[in-house]
Amino acid sequence: MQRVADLLGRALGGRFHLLLPLGAGASAAVYLAEDHVLGRRVAVKVLHPALAADESFLRRFQSEARAAAGLRHPHIVQVYDWGEDDGVAYVVLEYLAGGSLRQILDRAGALSPAQVAQIGREAASGLAHAHARGLVHRDIKPANLLFDEEGRLAIADFGLARAMADATWTEPEGVILGTARYSSPEQAVGRGTAAPTDVYSLALVLTEALTGTVPFSADTTVATLMARQGRSIEAGPELGPLAPALTSASAADPAERLSAAALAAALDGVLRAVGPAAPVPLAPALVDTTEIGAPAGPRAGTVAPAEPDWADAPTRIGVFDQEAATMPATAGAVGPAGATRTAPAPPGGPVPAPPSRRGRRPALWVAVVLLAAVAAGVGAWLAVGVFKLATPSHPVPDTRGRTVAQAEAMLAPDKFHVRVGPGRYDEQLPVGQIVAESPAPGGSLKEGSTVTLYPSRGAAPRAVPDLTGLSQTDAVARLQSAGLADQVVTKNDETVPAGQVMDWSPKRGLQARGTVVTLTVSSGPAPRTIPSLAGESYDQAAAQLAQLGLVPKKAQVYDNTGTYPAGQVVATDPAAGASVAKGATVTVKVSRGAQMVRVPDVTGESVDQATSDLQQAGLVVSNVYGPPNRRVFVTDPPPGSQVTAGSSVDLYTH
Repeated sequence: MQRVADLLGRALGGRFHLLLPLGAGASAAVYLAEDHVLGRRVAVKVLHPALAADESFLRRFQSEARAAAGLRHPHIVQVYDWGEDDGVAYVVLEYLAGGSLRQILDRAGALSPAQVAQIGREAASGLAHAHARGLVHRDIKPANLLFDEEGRLAIADFGLARAMADATWTEPEGVILGTARYSSPEQAVGRGTAAPTDVYSLALVLTEALTGTVPFSADTTVATLMARQGRSIEAGPELGPLAPALTSASAADPAERLSAAALAAALDGVLRAVGPAAPVPLAPALVDTTEIGAPAGPRAGTVAPAEPDWADAPTRIGVFDQEAATMPATAGAVGPAGATRTAPAPPGGPVPAPPSRRGRRPALWVAVVLLAAVAAGVGAWLAVGVFKLATPSHPVPDTRGRTVAQAEAMLAPDKFHVRVGPGRYDEQLPVGQIVAESPAPGGSLKEGSTVTLYPSRGAAPRAVPDLTGLSQTDAVARLQSAGLADQVVTKNDETVPAGQVMDWSPKRGLQARGTVVTLTVSSGPAPRTIPSLAGESYDQAAAQLAQLGLVPKKAQVYDNTGTYPAGQVVATDPAAGASVAKGATVTVKVSRGAQMVRVPDVTGESVDQATSDLQQAGLVVSNVYGPPNRRVFVTDPPPGSQVTAGSSVDLYTH
């Protein structure tokens, strides 16, 4: 059998020079390679020779590779090229050197809620992109979630699982279809896979990343697959703020699960509520790529060997590919492979050749024993089935909207057993009323069957939306759309425009529907009170007004009272003590001194005419001495005198 090391140094397609093995599994081996045309490092996945010889599989794989190459998304590993070179079938992928989520969890353990929400949001957005284009992954697991050196997540192996499902390859060299620990209930019973399958698997992966354990895991593959039939992830306290999203994404009924896009949105809300995530502790390969390039392989000591990764066991019965045992001690880098780590070579020499067929006889006996056990189980199942044929069946009543006690009373006459499943959030039904039941109402069940009831937990908690920079109107609308109430408090602020939200509370964490969020809204700068500036110079008055945020405007006026000499402020408009908005214009009236006028000559005029002429000159008639119906013969002050405007003039008549 071809060993992984046999291809080192070869240039596939005359272009992709294989430098270093990155990992191997039952279906393929992955190499770090140099693209001589574009001068970049890539990952090259070389298919197992048995798969490469399967023409129907190759056609299916090439079709899936073309479809996967059409995906352009930052959270999906990019497919660059594919081809066949002298019986070696390969696909060229984006090279990611930050490790897989499997390696990260094995090294660092459980992650924080913020880190898990970040990982889930990126993975769900990648799945949503693929699902919108009709592609389903079918094998979401930690080993297929890869990271680059900056922490960007990308989903690997789109298309491979579907191609493997159609393969005719059944040789005992190994198979990989999907990982039992992350399979959906519908995968377990062979009902086919669709977009909800990926969402369910991702929910299990995120739960493991958060808690350190995979839900429903049992001692055997069959027990694991059967344990999750009709069950959703329990919304325990260990899930924290991710509980609503993960329980909704892992509903046993695919029709009740969140879509990938909805899961991404829910996790985005969680991330905004809990705050930004700390960087994920990456698990990069310990490879000095400057030492790589010789056809004979890398120098000894440039790569730290990785421990074997048995966590993602295949779901079909088969023997693990012997390629994994022939890996040199240079494995450990992370590339877009399903199985990313292999056993290190023994020191001091090459790895021994694979065992002979004679050495596989114990495995053959194990397979015979397993098949006998399965046959016995099938016989027992058939016997039980014959007994059940005689058991009466009854329609399953619709208990939705009833309490658990009412539902039990409806199911008791038909001798159905009742199981109360985990509560589910519901926007309409109050706490305790049945949201859903399994099997769905309307079908028929035999007496003694179990009906699982899912009571309402009330409305799902809400993440308070980000209201930064919004107007009061927009903020209130956003809170209402999130199912939250509002209360507005205004506050003066020198920089935030009036009507804009300055702060809100509560700001973080998940809140019950209808929770009141207090908005602090700017009412703009505080009003200014105009000070008394009379008697000051214009420059002094202007400086005080500018310091208050007001705009001074100079206006010169006469002061005939003699109170304010020329150059002194007489008054302001608006007057001192008035309240005005910041930025208002204030007119500063500055004295020009007294206004002088010339006393006109009104001699010989009647008293009325003389009075009119003096008023037009800015003077006032004070007294009339003599008969008022006679004519003026003299004035005091006399005609031609320079007097202050508004001065008094006496008239004398005869």
